[in-house]
Amino acid sequence: MRYRVTHTTRYRYRDMVALSYNEVRMQPRACPHQQLLASTLEISPKPSDYRLRSDFFGNRVTWFSIREPHREFAVTAISDIVVAPVPAQLDWCESADWESVKAALSADTGEAMQEARQFSLTSPYIPPSADLAEYAGASFTPGRPLIEAVHDLMQRIFRDFTFDPHFSNLATPLSEVLEHRRGVCQDFAHLAIGCIRSQGLAARYVSGYIETLPPPGVEKLIGADASHAWFSVFLPELGWLDFDPTNNQLPGDRHITVAWGRDYGDVAPLKGVIFGGQNHELTVSVSVENLEPDAVGIRGNPTSAAADNPAKIPPLNPTPPIP
Repeated sequence: MRYRVTHTTRYRYRDMVALSYNEVRMQPRACPHQQLLASTLEISPKPSDYRLRSDFFGNRVTWFSIREPHREFAVTAISDIVVAPVPAQLDWCESADWESVKAALSADTGEAMQEARQFSLTSPYIPPSADLAEYAGASFTPGRPLIEAVHDLMQRIFRDFTFDPHFSNLATPLSEVLEHRRGVCQDFAHLAIGCIRSQGLAARYVSGYIETLPPPGVEKLIGADASHAWFSVFLPELGWLDFDPTNNQLPGDRHITVAWGRDYGDVAPLKGVIFGGQNHELTVSVSVENLEPDAVGIRGNPTSAAADNPAKIPPLNPTPPIP
């Protein structure tokens, strides 16, 4: 599948902002299944300086500062991506049992295991919890293949929890999500990761996009898609395998990966420090345009916004084709 993603984040401040420093992670990364054809980042007001780099996890990061007074600030990322079809169906029952993978993560000194081991540790948004371990226990029964156990956990989260965009925010602890059985994709990804880590296994947080469609008979609005989140679990024989508990599916060629890390804090689309501007209004717009004919996406109904008069940063060089 080939997509064009347009993601705009806009802040409006009541008071003047004198100076701001920012980091952006809104441009999809290269993956074995994903090719980034081109990407531009548009910033308004025009930044005084900016730098491109890769962070610790290999995500693409743009750092910039705005040194002129402003009451409005917008960043728009426009990216063209090709996502490869999903691989053949896995034989879940033939994967290693989860206890063996747990033991290997502790004892194996190979490079892949050492890289994965960091994702078995706690992180700021996913603290250790006896309640998470208890919830996970129903899926991680003795001798169960790891893929089967994680798939069962994904299905239980989808069945037991209600998607409620008004329930939580970044400050809502996982304990409340678990208690009230409500949340959004970010919460469900954190929940699953916390359950998996409670069993001594490695799981990471993935940010990205998924195409959505309006209800039948309603025209799709520009900006009416949304950012999305899911998780990956590490399997020694396969590497990292993605799971989407919000939609109860294994992500394929309709999921677009932007970044991954220990939790949301490592992959926030836009974060920074401002001087001044104590009160603000935030609007976010995402459009995922499927460039394939007769494409069918996943239904949803997020909200939208738009950006004006941006300053453009030069586009990326095209990435090599997917092997």
